[in-house]
Amino acid sequence: METSVILEVRYAETDMMGIMHHSRYYPWFEVVRTEFIKNAGITYSELEKSGILLPLTETGAKYYEGLKYEEKAEVICRLKELSVARCGFFYTVRRVSDGHITTEGFTRHGFVDPSFHPINIKKKNPGLFDSLMSLKEE
Repeated sequence: METSVILEVRYAETDMMGIMHHSRYYPWFEVVRTEFIKNAGITYSELEKSGILLPLTETGAKYYEGLKYEEKAEVICRLKELSVARCGFFYTVRRVSDGHITTEGFTRHGFVDPSFHPINIKKKNPGLFDSLMSLKEE
């Protein structure tokens, strides 16, 4: 299962070369990951109110082609890793005008309580775990 959003490169996201700065992809990843979590039946704020936090533990990206100011891109999110303690999301950024993949990336997260102690998501919220498992890509 994948979730996607269409985003447009804003001027503030570009560098002196006129292309989207590499650091600006991570907020885009967060936008589509938030939508993915909604597809699991819960919002990030509801998740946090229930005592489940998802801190980032690892991240990376490959940049193939730069996006320019005002170009539109489809940002796709897939859940490819899921255990009772961790999850991993993978992202594809595809330029809308020509369909070229411009960037691929990933973020990995741990499930923790508000004190940042690791939790077993399957025990803490079995319904959420089952929902995420149903959205996980094999």
